[in-house]
Amino acid sequence: MVNRPDSKKARATRHLRVRGKISGTAERPRLCVYRSLSNISAQIIDDVKGVTIVAASSYEKDFGAYGGNKEAAKKVGQLVAERAIKAGVTEVVFDRGGNIYHGRVAELADGAREGGLKF
Repeated sequence: MVNRPDSKKARATRHLRVRGKISGTAERPRLCVYRSLSNISAQIIDDVKGVTIVAASSYEKDFGAYGGNKEAAKKVGQLVAERAIKAGVTEVVFDRGGNIYHGRVAELADGAREGGLKF
């Protein structure tokens, strides 16, 4: 019998480890990324108050394109950056959600940087 590692459990463990080290404040909230197979979403969260300041995702009604590729991830990053700047947020701390900083997660981060967020 083959013992295959549980990738979902490993991601959850990595996410807990990352969340133990970073937290969002009012001055520097947390940019949290969630990635599924066919979509990607991002939220900017103030952990002190426990509120989501802004959010953007590929499954919004007016997004229009397929959300499971790098182009969609970059578009979501730019969209969340645009909404954050309107809300008065310019600096964030990046929370990759336990995912590897590669592919769609990295593209979302690049899009947010191009949109004007600093991290």
